[in-house]
Amino acid sequence: MWGYSARDVSRMLGLAAPRIRAWARDGLVSPRRGPRGDLRFSFHDLVLLRTARDLLRARVPAARVKRALRQLRAQLPADRSLAAVRVTVEGDRLVVRDGATSWHPDSGQAILDFEVKDVAAQVAPLITQAGQAEGTATDAESFYEWACDLEDGAPEQARQAYRRALALDPAHYGANLNLGRLLHEKGDLRGAERHYRCALAARPDDAGALYNIGVALEDQDRREEALAAYEACLARDPGHADSHHNAGRLCERLGRREQALRHLNAARRLLLRTP
Repeated sequence: MWGYSARDVSRMLGLAAPRIRAWARDGLVSPRRGPRGDLRFSFHDLVLLRTARDLLRARVPAARVKRALRQLRAQLPADRSLAAVRVTVEGDRLVVRDGATSWHPDSGQAILDFEVKDVAAQVAPLITQAGQAEGTATDAESFYEWACDLEDGAPEQARQAYRRALALDPAHYGANLNLGRLLHEKGDLRGAERHYRCALAARPDDAGALYNIGVALEDQDRREEALAAYEACLARDPGHADSHHNAGRLCERLGRREQALRHLNAARRLLLRTP
């Protein structure tokens, strides 16, 4: 079962398990229920609990910590990576920074400063041990979800977790696609291509996997194959602007001026339509 037990959270963050469960009962975090009725906390929950822990250690009153947690839960981005989020306290105000954006979810007299990716580093050893002890993940989807948590803060452990998922389910679309991307970023272009192709085999109509294959092939200077991949992507999704743009550049390099102009003009039209 994916997620972190109260015992896991207690060990990682140094919080008493009864306090963690009490905050869950108060609705300050939103764990799932495991098959045995046990609480399973998400990575998002860990970020909130880490914030609360540091506020308590800075002697912020418990009532103010609860208020800060409620405000932060409502305002942390739930639909995107938390890697860029940083939580600090300046003066008497709790400050959350997400890239270039910052806001004040609550006030408090304390000094608190951590990056969300630090939480991933604390989670990483638990994932490394997963599957070796009772109550840890034994299915591909659990390892996949854990790997997603680890990507920004502990990419090597994320790659390991994706490989564990694929050992259990070699055709897992998300694990193949994400592992391919991580290998691509690391410079392992052939490994990336191999996993992108496995993702495509799982979902033959997926334009995104074909686009990624095209990029991996282009980065290997396999121009004709890359162009064929971009064209195949466009056959499935004619509105894929990035494929038009990359295909246009490749056609220019291959000396196919008319084909290049067609792709580049299509890319411009699509980008101009984007709100």
